[in-house]
Amino acid sequence: MVGYSEISAIRLGYGLGPGITAPASAAELIAEIAASAPDSRSISMEQIEALRLEYVDIVRKTRESGGADRSAIQAARKKSTLMARVADQTRLARAVGGGVGFGERLVQFWADHFTVTGGSNAFNAAMASALVEEAIRPHLTGSFADMMYAAETHPRMLTYLNQVRSFGPHSVAARKRPDKNLGLNENLAREMIELHSLGVDADYTQKDVRQLAKLLTGLTYNFRDQRRFRPTMAEPGPETVLGHSYGVSRWGSIRDVRAVIEDLARHPATANHIARKLAVHFVADDPPQNLVERLAVIFRETEGNLSALYDELARAPELTGHFRAKVRQPFDFVVAALRAVGVGHDEIMALPPQQLIARVIRPMTAMGQKWQMPRGPDGWPEAAEAWATPQGLAARIDWSTRQLPKLVGPLPDPRKMLQDCLADTASEPLAWAVPKAETALEGLGVVLGSADFNRR
Repeated sequence: MVGYSEISAIRLGYGLGPGITAPASAAELIAEIAASAPDSRSISMEQIEALRLEYVDIVRKTRESGGADRSAIQAARKKSTLMARVADQTRLARAVGGGVGFGERLVQFWADHFTVTGGSNAFNAAMASALVEEAIRPHLTGSFADMMYAAETHPRMLTYLNQVRSFGPHSVAARKRPDKNLGLNENLAREMIELHSLGVDADYTQKDVRQLAKLLTGLTYNFRDQRRFRPTMAEPGPETVLGHSYGVSRWGSIRDVRAVIEDLARHPATANHIARKLAVHFVADDPPQNLVERLAVIFRETEGNLSALYDELARAPELTGHFRAKVRQPFDFVVAALRAVGVGHDEIMALPPQQLIARVIRPMTAMGQKWQMPRGPDGWPEAAEAWATPQGLAARIDWSTRQLPKLVGPLPDPRKMLQDCLADTASEPLAWAVPKAETALEGLGVVLGSADFNRR
């Protein structure tokens, strides 16, 4: 029988390690989530926009001077790249350090639910991190509706899904510039319904998607301007989405956007969709239906109170019944491995940026999970087959034996490490094999390459 401390650390958190005290009860585990709230380490859009304005000004002045000296542009680019890297480093350090990490696992879960990518430049990468800090962490224990509104209206979501280029066909802007062929973009509307709320199999139509897209016109972003809604881009209303009418004022408003998001967030289909996603992520690829139904009921009865969902999940007997039913994704694996060998928050923050890239970020690409670059707006896959591939597992072992040792002092004794990271959950074959390792490095590979460690 696996104890609650091991369940909370391995199934719900980022794993055990030397010096990590796992909660003895669900109440202790839930209390730990508060540590994942935003703090002074969080990157903000205000910081990003200030740096971007500075960069644009430098580029303008360089061009005006004939462009002979481009060193100032290069320096500004390095500054923006460093800003994005520090944000990555901070997020990794928060996952590695402190407590069991249920809060940080939830941050990762919701960041994947409201997927954006880092894109092709440092500003977009920083904005993707800012979405996590500004839309996910502040609402981690609040209502799903508040988190959804914050995520859907965040600048990185608006740019990633091309909402900034969505114009109402009969908007003032479209009518003034007919030669520009300004039109409707349905990306955000579709993902709001299919991925972020009701789910792809829910009862909605293409007409609902298009009506929502029209309602969202006017919702936009420009780093030079703090306004998030431009009435001149908006399609004259009203629009009807899932039988409800919005945008009754002539040009719509941000209040209409808020209203439709709140209705989507509290829709019964959303309760089912979110309940299943949580159960799949934390319990099993094919989750027990009883757990899904219990979570869905709580979601409906509390109108999406996330703390209530976590409480049910943390107490679920299915966590024990389906132990090791999930394969750790590469980020999960890397964080758990760092914790297993005693690397903590301060050691990660002390890494020079280039070492962070070479020894942590880039190896995750080889494992199949390129940092901040999921293949689509549906985020990373959950199924074991996506991660337990020959190439992916080989990359994990390669990282464990070539890069991880460079991040830690003397390697731990494998027998102690086995006890530190898996406690009494290690299987008999693994417990037999580890003491047979001839070197600490070999023992490290045996533990981190095992099915016991790669599953939670």
